[in-house]
Parts: sequence; C-alpha cells; structure tokens
Amino acid sequence: MPKEDAVEEFLARYRSLVTGVLSGFDRIVFRGSLQPLLWKYGIQTFLSKVSVRGAEFKQYALRTSERVKDAALTEALQQGRPIRYLPSSTDSKEDLARAVLAEQPTEQGIVCAFSVVEPCMSFVFCRPSDANERALQLRPRKCLHVYQYRIHPRFGFMNARIQTWFPFNVQVCVNGREWLARRLVELGVAHRRHDNTLLWVADVARAQHLLDDQLDTEWPAVLEQVARLVNPLHDEIFALWPMSYYWTAYQSEWATDLMFRDPAALASLYPPLVRHALLHFRSPDLMRFLARKAHGNFTGPLGTDFKDRAEALRVKHWANGNSIKMYDKAGSVLRVETTLGNPNDFLVFRPAHDEPDGKLAWRPIRKGVADLHRRAQVCQRSNERYLDALSVVDDSTPLATLLDQVARPTTWREKRVRALRTGDPADVALLAAVSRGEFATAGFRNRHIRLLLHPETASADRTEVRRIAARVGRQLRLLRAHGLVRKIPKTHRYQLTAKGHALTAALSAARSATLQQLLRQAA
Repeated sequence: MPKEDAVEEFLARYRSLVTGVLSGFDRIVFRGSLQPLLWKYGIQTFLSKVSVRGAEFKQYALRTSERVKDAALTEALQQGRPIRYLPSSTDSKEDLARAVLAEQPTEQGIVCAFSVVEPCMSFVFCRPSDANERALQLRPRKCLHVYQYRIHPRFGFMNARIQTWFPFNVQVCVNGREWLARRLVELGVAHRRHDNTLLWVADVARAQHLLDDQLDTEWPAVLEQVARLVNPLHDEIFALWPMSYYWTAYQSEWATDLMFRDPAALASLYPPLVRHALLHFRSPDLMRFLARKAHGNFTGPLGTDFKDRAEALRVKHWANGNSIKMYDKAGSVLRVETTLGNPNDFLVFRPAHDEPDGKLAWRPIRKGVADLHRRAQVCQRSNERYLDALSVVDDSTPLATLLDQVARPTTWREKRVRALRTGDPADVALLAAVSRGEFATAGFRNRHIRLLLHPETASADRTEVRRIAARVGRQLRLLRAHGLVRKIPKTHRYQLTAKGHALTAALSAARSATLQQLLRQAA
C-alpha cells in the first residue's frame, strides 16, 4: 500500500541521505471478547445450557477459573519454561520475558508465562429491589490473568493474555516489524536489524511488499488459533454453546521508517527536525530517553545530554486517544509513528453495522478488525502529512514570497475576502492554533480552534458559544480562501495544506528568531 513517493516532498530534500523507506504496522494490540456472554441474558443462557443454577454460579466459576489457569500454564510447565507470579501489574512483562529469552534461548514455542492480578470486567450477582432485575451482571473487578510469551512461527516474539474468570477475555499483542524480519530471514533477503527496527534492507521494495501482505491476514482465524494456545479448554467449556471471539484492534501503531545511510547522516538532520517540531507544532510533550545498548554500526558517542546525543529526544503530539510521534531508532532510522486508540475520528466507506448488505456510506471507523485496512490508510496519510510538514525545515523559499501570497485580498465563492494580516495578534494566534502537532492525525474542527483561542467558552452559555463559533468559522473561511487549510470531505474537519505548512512554519521561525540571526541568514 505505501509507496516511497508518498513522502516524496521530504525525500526530495534528503534523498541522498536515505537508503530506503518502509511503512507498516509496528505494534498491534488485539482484544477478543465472547459477545454472546455480554448481552443482557447471555450468561444466564449459557448457565442453562450447562445445567448450572444461578445460586451455583460462584462455585462453578471458581472451579472453571482454576482449570483455565492451570491449562494456560501447562505448556510452559511441560517444556520446563519459567513460570512466575508477578506481585505488581506495573512490572514490564516484556522486559522480563526478553531477559528470560536471553538466559534460556529457544527458537520456537513458549518462552515463559506470568500470572498477575489485574483489573477486569467479570460477573457478579446483583440484588436490586425489583426481583425481576436480579441477575448476573458485568462489573469492574480484579482477577488473575495469565500471560504467555512465545516465539510464534508466523509472528515471532509475541504475547497473549487471558482473563481466567468469566467471560475469559483475551488480549494478543504482535509486532509487525518482528514479523517482517522473520519473513526476510525465511526468504534469504539480506538485512541488518536492531531489536524491532530494520537498519538496512537489500531489497526495500520486497520488504515493503511483505509489510503490505500483513494487511491481507485473515485476522479472526489467526487470532482464534492464538486464543486456543492460551486457553486450551475453550472448546470443552463451550461445547454445549459453541462460540468464537469477536476481535478488535484495541490499539495500533503504524510506523514510517526512513533508513539513513549511517548514524552521522541522521544526527546532522535530527536536531533541526526536533527544534521545528517543538517550536512550530507547539509540542506539549518532550521525552528524553536512552537506548539500552547501541547497535553494531553506531559510531557516535553515547550519553543523555541533548547536545551530544540528538536521538535522546522523542517528540509526541496527541489528541482524543490518538497520537503521532517522531523519534530516531538505533541511531540511523527516523521513525514517524501514528498510534490509534480511538479510530472514531476517521471515516470508512461501509454499510451500517446492523445492515451488512445495506447502503454504503462514510461512517466512523470501528475497532473491529474488519476496518483494519482503512485504519492503515489513515495512519499512513497521517505520517505523510507529518513528514511533509517537516520537509519545510530545509525550504529555501524566500519569506517574502510566502507573505506576498496572502498579503492581498482574494475571493471565496465569488465573495471578497480580506488579506491575512501576519502582524495582527489575532491572525498570528489563529495560524499557531491550526498548526499544532496534535492535529496532524485527524485534523481539527471549529470547536478545537475555538477552545484554543477562547478557552473561556468551555464554561460559557450556549448563546456565547454559538457567537464565538461563528467567529471562528469566519476565520477558518479566511484561511480556506487563501489556500492555507482544506476541508476533509464528508466531515467537519480541516487540515493544513502544503502552503499552510510552509507559511505557518516560516512565521513561527521568523517570530522566534532574533534580529542578529535574521541578518546573518540574509547575508
């Protein structure tokens, strides 16, 4: 699906430094639920089929839970792999599992198993005053969960978790880059790898094709197989009422990796990109981090100081459960990554959920795996827009050229629209608001800009809110007339255009620079 020319504007400036571009899933967290048990009388129907009365449910659930826990740990026990109880759910299970793998290597199969008490939704018997409403209902609780870490023949290093109490929810976490590296080894494609990052690939086009193939996976069937590994008793427990899991993508990370020829090439470029992201995108989050170890071809110094190690910075922007971030990986890979936890801000062309053969229309993306392909499309476009915005860092267009384009009145739908006043505090604040980094994923709406420019309207009455919203609408129309923003079709959202990115970046840089800096650059 993604092509190298999708980031052509960025590559036009830095192609000589980049050996290849790969776009695809990084981490995907799937969650499976047994939906027949979740409807109002689902658990009662199940109990009637297995001949268990409501008063007997607690003892039946205790016995079943104990069997599920034992079954989830059996494979590790039989193969002599480590089994550990974790006293805290905040422990990094992946770090522990990788440490086990380093100490006790295995090429395939289970690596280790952990059990830990974590929050969940499980059934309790409710006794309201109305006797007709007394029933088992889902409520927040805590129960034992079992994690299996394994080397999967397809996915490579991955993990699955089961809630050992009804309704036995399952979570599966896979890594697209881990999966890709495994396929490259199988096909004999030369490459260099550090953790889940590919530093260099001999055949980038083939590697991208393999990433694209991941989107064609029959996810329900594959994930159901993984669920049986973590709960071998599933078919036995539900023999009288067979059911399969309904799978959702709880969270997905879609990464675009630009592989630089060496760490020095990226080190020379990364500081200006970070500075631009912080100043122009008004990033609210800046995190320093230090890799646990350097990869084999890293030649620069290691440290936590920003000046000595530019890759020790990650810039992240987020809004409404979704985020986009930029950071370097292993010194020589620039990664831009969009994470979706709430895909409802985006649209997919599909029928209504309860009318699978009904009329097609643009509707919100669902978390179900059926919309995973569309999720990949919007994430890729998000990454491309972010890289396009970063490409202006090395733009040599004179500031006067950009300003002259908006310094005169124009027309919008046969009506005269005033010039943009780049010295007016109101117009400057508007341009700063629409260029914020958190809008790089789903764009922005009138209310987003209204709350940034007029935060007092968060608690204002309806009349005042409507008045300010109308004012912001006129401001957005001004930007549209000058070609700085565009409306996303079939939505009430807007995005900056390439012209808008260039102008807002130029104004941000000019207003942040000192006179001495400007004169030095003009000389």
